[in-house]
Amino acid sequence: MSFILQIDTAFKTASISLSFAGELMFEETNTEMKDHAAFVQPAIKNILQRADISAKELAAIAVCYGPGSYTGLRVGMASAKGLCYALNKPLVTIGSLQVLTRAAIEQQSVPTEVIFCPMIDARRMEVYTALFDANMSELLSPVAMVLTADSFANWLLKNTIWFFGDGAAKFIQLIDYQRVVVKAAGNNALAMSKLAFQKYELGDFADNAYVEPLYLKDFFSPNITPVNL
Repeated sequence: MSFILQIDTAFKTASISLSFAGELMFEETNTEMKDHAAFVQPAIKNILQRADISAKELAAIAVCYGPGSYTGLRVGMASAKGLCYALNKPLVTIGSLQVLTRAAIEQQSVPTEVIFCPMIDARRMEVYTALFDANMSELLSPVAMVLTADSFANWLLKNTIWFFGDGAAKFIQLIDYQRVVVKAAGNNALAMSKLAFQKYELGDFADNAYVEPLYLKDFFSPNITPVNL
């Protein structure tokens, strides 16, 4: 049995979903980011009840490990690791930028020459981003980037790039290139189902004891007062 429970709290909308052999079966979502922690466990219970299976029947737990919301990433990772430990199940980690890219590819036919640029809003003019080709190979590794009018200028001179994700709108306001295409986001849970099953079949599992979220930058809170020692 290849039921995989999928936990995605990296984005503004959290998702708990269940897939079988790479096909999405059930999904529950929460659009209130501050409530992601309270949402996860009841949603997992509801998903398993809807599928009429027990947690012991799961083949693996998959989690979207970042980059994204600091709190969301911690909530998702802690939930996934706890379940894997309690149930003795393997942990599959999926990058949030990979999820966005696979979702964009899944929703429409894609020219092979297109480059994909997912963008996750990281506040102000900063985004988490990367570049992928149509085969999901990384052309630019995930990075936290402060956007300017020259961002991706060299890439855009020779390539058509699809920009998508909740950070893309900020970039589009800065530039005027004919090779820029803006795409709406696809279904993240569907994309995660495909990616998680691929890694499960390959036995590509994370070390439950040591894996951590991919933050890309240090946590900062304007409400914390520095202490001089």
